[in-house]
Amino acid sequence: MSFPRACGILLHPTSLPGRHGVGDLGHEAYRFVDFLVASGQSLWQVLPLGPTGYGNSPYQCFSAFAGNTLLVSPELLVEQGLLAPGALEGLGELPIGRVDYAGAFPRKEALLTEAFENFRRTEPALVAAAFEEFKQSAAAWLDDYALYRSLKRERNEAAWTEWEGPLVRRDASALAEARGRLSEQIEEVKFKQFLFFDQWARLREYCRGQQLRIVGDIPIFVAQDSADVWAQPRLFKLDERGRPSVVAGVPPDYFSKTGQLWGNPLYDWERMREDGFGWWVERVRSMLSLVDVIRVDHFRGFAAYWEVPGGDPTAERGRWVEAPGRELFLAVKASLGELPIIAEDLGFITPDVIELRDEFGFPGMRILQFAFSTDSTNKDLPHNYVRNTVVYTGTHDNDTAVGWFRSEPAGGSSVRSAEQVERERQYCLDYLGTDGAEINWDFIRALYASAGDTALVPLQDVLGLGSEARMNTPATMSGNWSWRFREGALDETLSARLRRLAETYGRFPAVPPEARPEHTAESYEFKQTWG
Repeated sequence: MSFPRACGILLHPTSLPGRHGVGDLGHEAYRFVDFLVASGQSLWQVLPLGPTGYGNSPYQCFSAFAGNTLLVSPELLVEQGLLAPGALEGLGELPIGRVDYAGAFPRKEALLTEAFENFRRTEPALVAAAFEEFKQSAAAWLDDYALYRSLKRERNEAAWTEWEGPLVRRDASALAEARGRLSEQIEEVKFKQFLFFDQWARLREYCRGQQLRIVGDIPIFVAQDSADVWAQPRLFKLDERGRPSVVAGVPPDYFSKTGQLWGNPLYDWERMREDGFGWWVERVRSMLSLVDVIRVDHFRGFAAYWEVPGGDPTAERGRWVEAPGRELFLAVKASLGELPIIAEDLGFITPDVIELRDEFGFPGMRILQFAFSTDSTNKDLPHNYVRNTVVYTGTHDNDTAVGWFRSEPAGGSSVRSAEQVERERQYCLDYLGTDGAEINWDFIRALYASAGDTALVPLQDVLGLGSEARMNTPATMSGNWSWRFREGALDETLSARLRRLAETYGRFPAVPPEARPEHTAESYEFKQTWG
């Protein structure tokens, strides 16, 4: 489907300011929504919202359906009566410039456990009723997820493939025994999930009231150590011990000379066909209950995917294997109707990928940072954009616009020589007609002026930040997913500049801000349900 001409900002909630070491779904999220509305933006794009594990990557989650409880706001729990008014006193301040995962995880876990204990002790009627409703509506994934996380915690977070044989094989008697023994821990996991989905629903309702749409993100693959693979191993290509016989990745490309070895297990598509791709239908249905538009990561993998032998140290020795993408999307569309999907069609794109994308009318993506490596025929140059396209200065995997412009050939995994870097920089200056003093705004203006219907810009580029603000460097294992902006960075001058560009280039919301409900983060009533 096509989307109306609009603009928006890419920012994962972990990057919001706050005192608990990581951004969350509390007041700063609502203030960010207010900033977007005042700036003439119609879209807020986030990364996957699932619970992250080692490396903190939102693309390697413990579940394709669960939420990341690290995003639950303790302040809102106080306002909702699940934490005592003094529960947050004396906690001290964690670092504010970066996500402090090591400090944030134990703090959030302790506070959420305290909220669960308060709930169990008092059983407030409205909360109890809402919790029961959530457990019933989410049972298809929640029961397995809660047991999986409880078993992992009992085994010091060991991967499920390292558990005892009966649990790996999901022996019915072993599972029943574990459910009985861990019943309290299982209920706690479910309650924490309830808190995440409750706070997200409230935030999404606020966005809807402001006519702001949320763009979510579905990674094509799931993590090997996840409730999804443990609960339904028959849907994946695994050996007898549950380990992947082949894994996902991409061949050598712009980001890495040896490709990217993601390590995710690959789907057994024949098995998935047997029930009409039911797992995927439910995954998309679940996602559409959280967001308005879905960006499908690595869309080309639905036409053909790069299959690497399990145990290989790099992705170089893989092969392309066809995938039943057309059958899959027909099945999902038959169940859910028209699909508001953005196809992340980056990388090595072949005619079958384009054919699949265009058959379903999904807009593809164009990245301005990729535009200056060849000549005027480059598809990422703004004069070559078509309307049904989503255009970016860069994505979460790119350097910032300023960082890219100032980059030096680094060697190692870099694929750009000194000559290439300088040639791209000069072509960029010539094309944009600029001296590069505000290259980030030159990038934004070029996107807004283009024919592409949807323009999305990482907040780092709006702020004009350098490589220190990069969100992720593909093919690296540490230092990623940690950037946060500081309180006060989003001022009226910045908002007015974005708004002028949105107005100038016809991306201003169909419903102007003055016609929207007069909610603000300062006046919005958070005690909507529990009081």
